[in-house]
Amino acid sequence: MRPYLVLLRQIMAMKKFGWLLLLLLSFSANSQYQEPYGKPAPESAFRVGEWLKFRIHYGFLNASYATLHVKEDKIKGSPVYHVVGKGRTTGFASIFFKVDDTYESYFDKKDGKPYKFVRKIDEGGYTKDIEINFDHKEDQALLNDKKNNKKFNFEFQESIHDLISAFYYLRNHYDPEDLVVGKSIELNMLYDDDGIFKFRLKYLGKEVLKTKYGKVECLKFRPYVQAGRVFKEQGDISLWVSNDMNRIPIRIKADIAVGSIKADLDGYNGLKHQFKIIMD
Repeated sequence: MRPYLVLLRQIMAMKKFGWLLLLLLSFSANSQYQEPYGKPAPESAFRVGEWLKFRIHYGFLNASYATLHVKEDKIKGSPVYHVVGKGRTTGFASIFFKVDDTYESYFDKKDGKPYKFVRKIDEGGYTKDIEINFDHKEDQALLNDKKNNKKFNFEFQESIHDLISAFYYLRNHYDPEDLVVGKSIELNMLYDDDGIFKFRLKYLGKEVLKTKYGKVECLKFRPYVQAGRVFKEQGDISLWVSNDMNRIPIRIKADIAVGSIKADLDGYNGLKHQFKIIMD
């Protein structure tokens, strides 16, 4: 059991699991993102009630599940989207290493700018309880580390997102026809008390994947993160997004020191647009 326990710790350790969820959520961008939050999308890629489920596994072993659920709420009287993301270990894996993560984001229904982000995690006894409030008039974000009773102020001049608001903003504000193979872009994100960082993605082209639902045409991306912290090399991650009006993640594959982990779309409900399956 000892080698398997080491493997689970590699897969589910805080940095790796958090980054995997980050990559599931932050999938693409284009030149329109350089404008401050952009104009309201002519037609949204999602709606209230949308629910996505991802199965994260190592080889034949199910390691965990992650879900995303679009709800609605109000912030200071203004209607906002309220998205809840959850991550859980399952089955045999949960016996040795339990993960119970919740991520929440409140963002504007018109332009997608974030107002509030919540991260509550318990990963094998490692816990965090963080809340970020964005003040766009003052161009400041207040991060409240509730566990350690610490607060941090971050200033930003350009558009900024938390990891969940970025995903839903980008689904509404890019045109696949504008993507150029081999071109990389960057976006600003505030995720933790490490501060604001740039997340870079490269578009690799179109690819058809075989899924549990059938064949799906996807847009393939390569996210770049800091080598050595999470993955073996900067280019050891691949991400596939449905090439339809929903623009949902279909698969992500990442190499780690002890092998590779993969996350697949395992369930969905409440999609606004038809999920396109290629018929043989």
